[in-house]
Amino acid sequence: MSTENTEKFVAAFAASLADKTFVKMTLGNYRGTDAHLQKLLIRLVETKKGTRLFFLFRQDTRDTAKNFEFAEGVAKVKESLGADFFSGHLFTLNNDFQLDIGKKGKSRLNVAKPTFKDKPEVAHNREKQTLVSRNSFYLKALGITTDKGEIRDKQQDKWRQINKFVETLGSLIDKSPLADRNELNIVDMGAGKGYLTFAAYDYFKNTRGIDVKITGVDTKSELVGLCSNIAKASEFENLRFVQGWIGDYELEKTDVLIALHACNTATDDAIYKGIKAAVELIVVAPCCHQEIRPQMKAPDFLSGIFRHGIMLEREAETVTDGLRSLLLEKNGYATKLFEFISTEHTPKNNMIVGTKHAKTVDTEKFNEQIQKIKNFYEIKEHRLEHLLNSPK
Repeated sequence: MSTENTEKFVAAFAASLADKTFVKMTLGNYRGTDAHLQKLLIRLVETKKGTRLFFLFRQDTRDTAKNFEFAEGVAKVKESLGADFFSGHLFTLNNDFQLDIGKKGKSRLNVAKPTFKDKPEVAHNREKQTLVSRNSFYLKALGITTDKGEIRDKQQDKWRQINKFVETLGSLIDKSPLADRNELNIVDMGAGKGYLTFAAYDYFKNTRGIDVKITGVDTKSELVGLCSNIAKASEFENLRFVQGWIGDYELEKTDVLIALHACNTATDDAIYKGIKAAVELIVVAPCCHQEIRPQMKAPDFLSGIFRHGIMLEREAETVTDGLRSLLLEKNGYATKLFEFISTEHTPKNNMIVGTKHAKTVDTEKFNEQIQKIKNFYEIKEHRLEHLLNSPK
C-alpha cells in the first residue's frame, strides 16, 4: 500500500502545528473494530499545562474526549490513517487538505484554498461541548448571540434546539446509506429564518469537512432575502435560499429532505416530494395537525374521553403522524418517530424520519392497516395519501 499521500497529509498537519496555522481536523470513513466509533474531531485547546490537541471521538451513543501533546497527537493520527480511518480533512490558515484512502490502498490528496482566515479560540470550554460554535457570525446576525458570542437569555431554548437538531441529523446520516458520502445535497423546506439551515451547513461543511450543498425554501421573500444576505456575509458559498411553496418546489438530485414545523398539510407536501424524488433520508418535524381533527369521529365507547378538546387534539396528532409513517413505509422507507428535544424547550418536538431501502414491500398489507385506522375514526381523507394516489 502506497503511503506517500498519507505521509504528506501528516507532514502538513505537523507543519501547521509548528507554524501555528492549524485550525482543526476531521478523520472519517472509520473501518476499525469499534462498532460505535464514527468520527474523530481534532482541535486545539488551552490547558493548565499549555496548548494541547483535543481529540473528540464521535460515537453513536456517546462521545469521548482526550488531550494529547502535539508529537503524540501527530503520531496517533499517523497510525490511525489507513488502519482505522480512511479519510481526513485538515484545515489550516494556508490550505485545506483532503485525504481519501481506497480499499486497495490507493490514495488521493487534494489541496485547496483555506476555508478559515482566522484561528479559533483555544480557551478550554468547561461547559458541555457543542457542535455549533457560539462565535459563528450567522448566530449573531440572526439574534441568537451577542457580539461577544454569549447566548441571549430569550434564545436559550432555540440554542438548545439548534444543537440537538445538528446532533440528531448527523447521527441519522451516519446510520443511513449516506454515511460515507463526501458530498451531500440537502433541501430544507419551510426554512423560515434559517436557524437550523445555517447550523446544518456550518456543521457538515466546517466541522465534518463534507462538500455539502443546502437549499432553504420558504414562502416569505423578506426571510429569503435576509438569509441570503447572511449566507453571503458568512461566505457560505453553497448555502442558498429561494422563495417558493413546498408543493411547487421541484427536487433535483437531493440526498436529504428536511421539513421542520411546516404547518398543517405542508408536512405532507414535503414528504410527498421526498418520496417522489426517491430522497435517501426524509426528516420532518410536523406541527399544526389541522386536517384530521375535524374529520375524526370517535366510537361511542371513547366519547367520554374525546369530548375533552385537548384529548381529541392529541389523538389527532398521533393518528396523523402515524398515518404518515405507514405511508412512508408503504413507499419503501424504514421509519422512526421520536421526540428529538424535550417539550420543556419546544412543544413542536416530534420527529418523523424515513430512510429509503430496497426491500420488497407488501403494499396491500399497509393499505389494509391504513384503511382500518381511517374506518375506526371515520376519516375520509389524508393529504399525503391523496397526493400519493393522485395520477401525476
